[in-house]
Formats: sequence, structure tokens, C-alpha cells
Amino acid sequence: MKNKNELITKDIKRLIFQIAIPSSIGMFFNTMYNVVDTFYVGKISTEAISALTYSFMIFFMLLSISFGLSSAITAYVGGALGKHKRAMAKIYVSNGISLFMLISFILSIVSFLLLEKIFVLMGATAQVLEYSLEYTYIILLGIVPMLIGLGANAALIALGDTKSYRNILIIGFFLNLIFDPLFIYGFYFIPALGVGGVALATVLIQYITLIYMMYKLYKTTLFSISTFFKSSPNIRAFKDLTRQAIPTSANMLLMSFGSVITMYFVSTYGFKAVAAFGIGYRVEQIILLPMLGLNTAVISIVSNNFGAKNFDRIDEVIHKSLKYGYIMSAIGVALIVFFGKYMIMVFDTDIEVIDIAYPYIIFESFIFFSFITLFISVSTLQGIKNPFIIPYVSFYRQIFMPLIFFYVVVNIFDLSIIYLWVSMFIIITSAAVYMKLYMKRQLELARLKA
Repeated sequence: MKNKNELITKDIKRLIFQIAIPSSIGMFFNTMYNVVDTFYVGKISTEAISALTYSFMIFFMLLSISFGLSSAITAYVGGALGKHKRAMAKIYVSNGISLFMLISFILSIVSFLLLEKIFVLMGATAQVLEYSLEYTYIILLGIVPMLIGLGANAALIALGDTKSYRNILIIGFFLNLIFDPLFIYGFYFIPALGVGGVALATVLIQYITLIYMMYKLYKTTLFSISTFFKSSPNIRAFKDLTRQAIPTSANMLLMSFGSVITMYFVSTYGFKAVAAFGIGYRVEQIILLPMLGLNTAVISIVSNNFGAKNFDRIDEVIHKSLKYGYIMSAIGVALIVFFGKYMIMVFDTDIEVIDIAYPYIIFESFIFFSFITLFISVSTLQGIKNPFIIPYVSFYRQIFMPLIFFYVVVNIFDLSIIYLWVSMFIIITSAAVYMKLYMKRQLELARLKA
């Protein structure tokens, strides 16, 4: 590996594309992986799609912890590399992996104990509840390899390497194309597992991903398996990573609770509304993919340049990332307006489902501009190790305001489901405006202190 850190010297535009494009491609295949799951589950029934939607909300809740720790590892490892302190970077990598191992075991056990109660709270009943439990109990077996693999990826991102994760996501997508029908319908000695087969395919692929990502991390020399098991935990590194991770994890956890709240109110319109929401979310993800790659580029570049105190380069990466994000948002709106219905019909041709899902993705497409503003602002704050406002803004947009708006829509005025989508637009846009202004102020203060 080169000793020269290109993240603090190379042209910003080239760096953004160099990091964001592989990340976006990887996310595309990750989303298409989920699309394949939704497609095959849709062949079973609309109830099965509803169950998959409920399960995804639980899955996202578990992932919320990993997002915070992943960003913390990237920020601290990137900051150490920006200061040319490779030994320090190794300490943060090793202790970050240790934290991921601990957290994944705890989450798995707690989830097994509380799963059914959470689904009932979200509104799942009858066949939908049965499918949800069948799928998610198996998925939980893949939490440990998934989170540890994400820890390895966080360290690689700090080095500007988004290609490794891209490669394994592409491999996972093609494996899923084979495994899903194989386990759903069975083949010779392999029994037909139905919805559970989709979950089993995911678990197997998570273990394959873990092996590959740990191998790629080992090759960087930032991590050694033998040293890892012989060394003692570094208390300072644990504290640094935990302090950095908590605000972002709290943010993502609030988002997952927000999803539960949304699911609760959507479920009052019936299981077809839940299926429509789940399908619409998949379509929205596909369009958002290129923008999500910008997040990875921003935190990687910003963390390294913050360590090197290159504030002009930080300003440049924010400006250019927002510019590219807004352009992609405009393209996303056009794609949704003209092709949204056809994308929905890939998963379900039920007229009622389509009529609910299409207005949802129309409103969501106009929120893309707010989403990209939030994404870049959050990634910047993580990169400069100042993420502490994030959970408060998340509470506003995920819990506090939705409870008020959705309650008014459903329980007071008994309005149609489209007013839930209108409420989302108002809430997210207001949060984005505030977050951008706050980010700019924090950068000004950091520059004065440097």
C-alpha cells in the first residue's frame, strides 16, 4: 500500500467519483438483492410481501447500531491516517471489530426474545404475522456475520476502498438469484422452505460476505487475526468509538422506531397498504442509490482532511457532493413520474396496491432533494467527529412530528393515506433545512479552533 494519503491530496472531483461510484454500484446490487427477495416473495402472496415489509423494519432496527459504529470506525481510522499515525489506526480497527462482535451477539439474543411482541405492536396479525416470524427468526442467525462484515468495510472505507464491498455485494446478488428459488421451491434433497427459504439464502450469503471482507481487511495490514485474539481491549479506543457511535446509532435507532410508527399508522389502512408501502420503499431505494454513494465519499474524504486540517478541501467536497446529489435528485423525480407505475407492477399487479404505492413514490421523489441535504450534512458532521445533534433532529423527524401529523391524519380527520405522504414531505424538508444550517455553523467553529 502507498504511504501517500491520496484522500488529502488528490483532486476532490476525482476522489468523489472514485469512492462514490463503486459504493453506489455495490448499493445498487444490494438493493437489487432485496428486489429479488421481494419479487420471489410476491409470487407467494400479497400477505407474504407485507410480512417482508414488517421484517425489514426489524432488520433496519438491528442495523441502526451498526451504522453508528461503522461511521465511528471510519472517522477515527480516517483521522488517524490523515495524521499519518498508522499504529493508532490499527488500534481503532481492532477495537471496532471487537465492539461489533459484542453488539451482534447481544442484539441476536434480545431479538429472539422480543420478536413476536414487536410484530404484534406494529400491527401484524394472522397469516402476515406467521410469515413475518418464519422469515425473521432465520434472518437473525445472520446478524453476527453481517455486523462484523460491516465493521471490516468501515475500516476499508477509511482507506478510500469501496470496491471490495462492491465486489462482494455483486457476488451476493448473483448467489441470491440462485439460492432464492432453490430454497423456496426445493430441489432433490433440498426441501421447499417457502418464505423461510428466502431468509436462509440471506444468512448463507452473509457468512460468505464476512469471510471475504475479513480477508480484504487483513490484506491492508491494518488488522491481524492472530494479534486481534492476543491483544487486550484498548479502553481509550472503546470510549472514543462509543462516544462517536452513540449519536449516530441513536439517530438510526430513532429512524427504526419511526419506521415502526409509520408501519403502525399505514397498517390501519389494511395489509394491502402495508404491501404498497413496502414495494414503494424498494422502488425509492433503487432511485436513491447513486446519492447514497455520495455519503460514503463525504465521510471518507472529510475524516481524512479533518485530521490533516484541510478545511478548504472539506468545503469543496460538501459543495460538489450537494451539486451532484441535486442533479441526481432531479433525474430521480423524472424516472419516478414516468416509470414509477411499471416498477411497482414488477412486484404486484393488484390495482389497489398500485394505487397506494404510486402516490407514495411520487411524494418521496420530491423529498430526494431534502434527503441528499440530510445525507451530506450528517456525513460531514460524522467526518469532523461532531455528530451530537443528529439524534435530536432524528427525534424531531422520526418520532415527535410523525406522531403528531399521523395521529391528526388518521385519528382526528380520518383522511386518506396520501396525507401521510404529504406529512412526510413537510417533516423531512424542514429537518433538512435546519441540518444544513447547523452543519455550516459547526464547520465555521471547527475552522476557528484549528
